[in-house]
Amino acid sequence: MSLRVTVTVLCLGMTITACGPEAQESTSSAVISRGDASPTEGVELVTLLSGLENPWGMTWLPDGSMLVTERPGRMWRVTDGERAEAPISGLPDVLALGQGGLLDVEVHPDFATNNLVYFTYSAGTQDSNGTQVARGVLDGNALSDVEIIYKVEDLKPSGQHFGSRLLWMNDGTLLVSIGDGGNPPVSVDGELIRLRAQQVARATGKILRMNEDGSAPADNPFTAEPGAGPYVWSYGHRNVQGLAINQSTGTVWANEHGALNGDELNRIEGGSNYGWPKATHARDYRGATEISPNTSLPGMEDPLLVWMDTQAPSGLEVYEGDVFTAWQGHLFSGGLAGNEIRHIILNDDGSVASEQSIPVGARVREVQEGPDGYLYLLTDETNGALIRLEPSTG
Repeated sequence: MSLRVTVTVLCLGMTITACGPEAQESTSSAVISRGDASPTEGVELVTLLSGLENPWGMTWLPDGSMLVTERPGRMWRVTDGERAEAPISGLPDVLALGQGGLLDVEVHPDFATNNLVYFTYSAGTQDSNGTQVARGVLDGNALSDVEIIYKVEDLKPSGQHFGSRLLWMNDGTLLVSIGDGGNPPVSVDGELIRLRAQQVARATGKILRMNEDGSAPADNPFTAEPGAGPYVWSYGHRNVQGLAINQSTGTVWANEHGALNGDELNRIEGGSNYGWPKATHARDYRGATEISPNTSLPGMEDPLLVWMDTQAPSGLEVYEGDVFTAWQGHLFSGGLAGNEIRHIILNDDGSVASEQSIPVGARVREVQEGPDGYLYLLTDETNGALIRLEPSTG
């Protein structure tokens, strides 16, 4: 039975501007968000399925059913809010360590003809692990012909920051986010691993772009640069766990975790540097120490929006459906720490105009628009849920 929760129907809005000490002391053009946002009006949260163990990713099949991943290493087919009797078979072994495990899942754009399912997961050992991308052919409730099409060679000794969100571009290439490897003191060869986010020879701290078979596209931005990684699309990222595309314009958006505060919303352009850890509003957890004196630097892209109230953003969607017509073109960003979805309204030029809140009361790991035009979310709990957002009837 579905469980309905009606969100408070106040809609004051929350206009946010680049203000406060951080904005005044910096040349950063980022909009700074602090504190609570007003609730979005007229929304109901309908729980379709509970009892999921730390669900992470979801995607739809042509028949209307879904695939949902659980971080401990299971993938489920879900039909009309009911999951199959057994999980999908044929998955490889995953390293369910810390933030790692079985993570995102997407079907090939031509799934109806090739039945290909793509997924990301962490593999290796506690002392040497990294993100991998695999694909397999789905037949009923089983995957076959599973092959690893990409794996991070820059292995790390931590269970942190795997990134791992997947996004198909309009040109048929696949974006994959890779985290920076972890917080201090996580190091490799005497170097803090997060510094590699600024090194285009490394995969960590990047958004990668690949062909459907896992090869590197010849037109990636750094292919002509000696020693650069052929897969690197953008760099200077900490841990991107939300990727979304406006299908109409091709614009790509990403949300990413800061450390202590400093979470970001970015518009992604191939070849661009997004600053981490040289330019950031975030502070380190240990004693809240400064990571960098700079919140903006020449040659680096400023975020469009910085959350200084620690959203811990994960999951991102550009709404283009017909169920909530007033939301078309708006962004919806899940919040693990905020226990909410941030509803972001844009100006015509793509800058942030305002944001609102859809309270969920649980850690929001993923947000996606379904083929039916509704928004769906996953809550990252040991008793996690699949929830649909619907127009309020009250």
